[in-house]
Amino acid sequence: MTELTVERTAIPGLLVVRLPVHGDSRGWFKEGWQREKMTALGLPDFGPVQHNISYNASRGATRGIHAEPWDKYVSVATGRVFGAWVDLRAGESFGATVTVEIDESVAVYVPRGVGNSYQALEDGTAYSYLVNAHWRPGITYPALALDDPTAAIEWPIPLAESEISAKDQANPRLAEVTPFAPRPPVILGAGGQVGRALQALLPEAVALGSADLDLTDAAAIAAYDWSQHDVVINAGAMTAVDAAETGEGRQLAWAVNATAVAALARAAVEHRFTLVHYSSDYVFDGEADAHPEGEALAPLGVYGQSKAAGDLAVTVVPRHYVLRTSWVIGDGGNFVTTMARLADTGVSPSVVDDQHGRLTFAEDLAAATVHLVRSEAPFGVYNCTNAGEQATWADIAREVFVARGRDAGDVTGVSTAEYAAGKTISPRPTHSLLPLDKLAATGFEPRDQWDALREYLRRL
Repeated sequence: MTELTVERTAIPGLLVVRLPVHGDSRGWFKEGWQREKMTALGLPDFGPVQHNISYNASRGATRGIHAEPWDKYVSVATGRVFGAWVDLRAGESFGATVTVEIDESVAVYVPRGVGNSYQALEDGTAYSYLVNAHWRPGITYPALALDDPTAAIEWPIPLAESEISAKDQANPRLAEVTPFAPRPPVILGAGGQVGRALQALLPEAVALGSADLDLTDAAAIAAYDWSQHDVVINAGAMTAVDAAETGEGRQLAWAVNATAVAALARAAVEHRFTLVHYSSDYVFDGEADAHPEGEALAPLGVYGQSKAAGDLAVTVVPRHYVLRTSWVIGDGGNFVTTMARLADTGVSPSVVDDQHGRLTFAEDLAAATVHLVRSEAPFGVYNCTNAGEQATWADIAREVFVARGRDAGDVTGVSTAEYAAGKTISPRPTHSLLPLDKLAATGFEPRDQWDALREYLRRL
């Protein structure tokens, strides 16, 4: 008996599992698939939905090399095979080859797009594999010749002495293979400030605006073909915090920020994609000086309440990232562009000076998103703003005025109560500082907000 282990290989994502086998005079027993133990050791929780067994009557039966569009977990129920895998995915590892002999003590996890093949080493071998998508007729996928000279697989039994199907004998050489393309991410709310920043970093993504997918229509969300995507980034939101306090605005805020997110969460569970969602400092009451990721939600207004409800819906998804942010500045109308316009037109505004937080530039938020997904950071909630000392809205306005050639004294600081007098506005959190330690631990360090602001103003 050996200890359960999961080993990496030269093909990214291809994992070899060493299984404990309990044997006596009667035979042997093994746990061929044990989700809890194996995922704890790094095997993806890939959600198998179909179990197939391929029986090979004679030693030398050889099958593959096929790169089907699903993940596989392969082993043997009886007998032995020589397994060979060739990476047929687009990228630097295209053409990389790994071989492993599989008996009752070995299993292999094969990510989609990696060509899978094997050769039976004993008569009566039963080859078993779990897959996370149902087989259906008409599926096309890359395949490779078993004797491809680039892969140079050293088959234990010469192919000339092996049983090979006519289909596999006709497979192309590596130079003729069209690489398996990764499934593109989806960006929802693609027309917003964050959505546009995401598109700049993810040009391969499917960008969907409200005209492409109505997030207020749960039936449309359920009907969309999510099976073609591994990552869905929800940058769609109703962000008019004051309008959310009106009757019509309240309905829209809950429809987009909560009900739609719950529908996306259901789709993510069903189709097993990673759901990325953006949260807000408004989910807190702002009483604490800073708000770590684990703080209990306590929203003050309708906008914050609807965002908090969306956050809770996303956290039921096994594969999720919630990026909690504040004071977002991107391409389009926002606080900074408004202050720049006022500075340029000679206006001397009164700006709130008792709300504290940090700016988040959309390009930095998008970069953090891509980092978390591509680095396969632990799933969960992450604070994400720009770094540096916190400030008030009046501090930021003064920085903008100085950059536009005006005097900082042209901006008058006022309290939130003074600003709100005679208006119907949403209650604001007084303190919006979001600590960045958890994000930094993944290897991402946001820019200082003042450096980012000056660069933004130079481009404005």
